[in-house]
Amino acid sequence: MQALIVDDSRAMRRILRKIIEPLALQISEAENGVEGLQRLSEHPETELVFVDWNMPVMNGIDFVRALRSNPLNIQTKVFMVTSENTLAAIMLALKAGVDEFIMKPFTSDILLDKLRLIGVSLPPVD
Repeated sequence: MQALIVDDSRAMRRILRKIIEPLALQISEAENGVEGLQRLSEHPETELVFVDWNMPVMNGIDFVRALRSNPLNIQTKVFMVTSENTLAAIMLALKAGVDEFIMKPFTSDILLDKLRLIGVSLPPVD
């Protein structure tokens, strides 16, 4: 399975990679939404995206809207990884097309539970 991490924080990309790499995922990274869309065009087989809300160049909401506007990405599972936690923010992201929220800070158990919740089949992790 191909995954994409879109976050302007190198530390957050590293944290996410460390959690999901053992799941036998092929991972690509981007620092903003524009770069994320480029990675999607390079890897159209991407099935899973983790995207930050607040980024320069193109924020996470605009990225999700652009991703969802392409019929090839209808089945792509999208996680908004953010510190935004108001009901209005959650509703905006769901309307844009995210499948699930992961609130910062989070643990690997929370992330793995959220993956299972939306039906991502995970191999056993040692």
